[in-house]
This record gives sequence, C-alpha cells and structure tokens, in this order.
Amino acid sequence: MKKLFLMLIAVIFGVVAATAQDEKPRKLTKQERKALRERIDSLKYAQAEGSIMDSMFVLEADEVVFKRGYTAHVTSNTNFVAVEGDQAVVQVAFNVPWSGFNGLGGITVEGLVSKYETRKDKRGNLYLDMSVNGRGISAQVSITLLAGSNRATITILPNFHSGRLTLNGVIVPEEESTVFKGTTL
Repeated sequence: MKKLFLMLIAVIFGVVAATAQDEKPRKLTKQERKALRERIDSLKYAQAEGSIMDSMFVLEADEVVFKRGYTAHVTSNTNFVAVEGDQAVVQVAFNVPWSGFNGLGGITVEGLVSKYETRKDKRGNLYLDMSVNGRGISAQVSITLLAGSNRATITILPNFHSGRLTLNGVIVPEEESTVFKGTTL
C-alpha cells in the first residue's frame, strides 16, 4: 500500500512539473508586439483627447526647444503645462545650480484660460489654441496632439516679446499626473 501511495505521489509531481513547463510564457511575434503597441498608443490617444476636451490635462514635457532651435532635455515632473478648467499653470525648471524664481531652477506662472478652441484634421491630429493671461504670463498657447499617440507639442508665444518656447512631451489626465509645482510668481 505504501508503494502504491508513493508511486501515485511521484506520478502527480511528474504531471505537475510537466504542465508547469508547458505554461511558460511564449514570446510574442514581431507583428503581435507591433499590434499591441499600436493598440496601447490608440488608448493613450483617446485618453489624452478626452482630457483635452474636458479641459483637465497636463502636458509633461521631456524636451524644451528655445527660440533659435536650441534643445534641452529636462525632467517631466518639473516641466509642464497644466490646464484645469479655466486655470492654467506653465512651469519650466532647468537643471542649473541656482534655485530660480520657483525654487526649482526656473519659473512657474499661473493664469486664466480664454479662447479655448479645438479642431481636428482629417488625419486625426488634434489642435488646441488658447490664450493664457495672468500676473506673470500673457501668451498664446498652441498644442498639437499627434494622432494615435499621447505625444504632443506645445508652443508658447508671449504677447509682449518674441521669446517663443516649445515643449515636447506626453499629455496625461490631470489625476494621473506626477508633476511637482514650484512657487508661482
């Protein structure tokens, strides 16, 4: 009886070990990875588009392009443009040894949003134009959300001088944002 019991346990362990090896995750093919990536990007685009339409989004910038084309790679949690209803916050903070106006090495300005206009082209790119006016900012802001992705470009054109600033990054809903706001002007 003991031999039969031990033999039965050995068979069960053998079957369990054989099935465990069969359940090893298989690698996806190149086409499956591409289709999965496109589907994820499409969902991110829909989420970004919805947050723009609701006026509750944050563009977390990972790259800043200055007036004459000079580019700087920056951290996305301290460089952003946030819109929450009729309020907007624009913050840039560079990796410099001094604290700047906002305590992070840059500047943070707040203002009221007006002339909030969106349009979509036939390719699916979404464009947003708005004016932001406040104590430290008076500018025209244009956002281009590329079709099929949450990658976006935002151009800030000040009304009183020619210091154009372009930020490249991703648009996320305001509740999913991980930005850190510095001291405002």
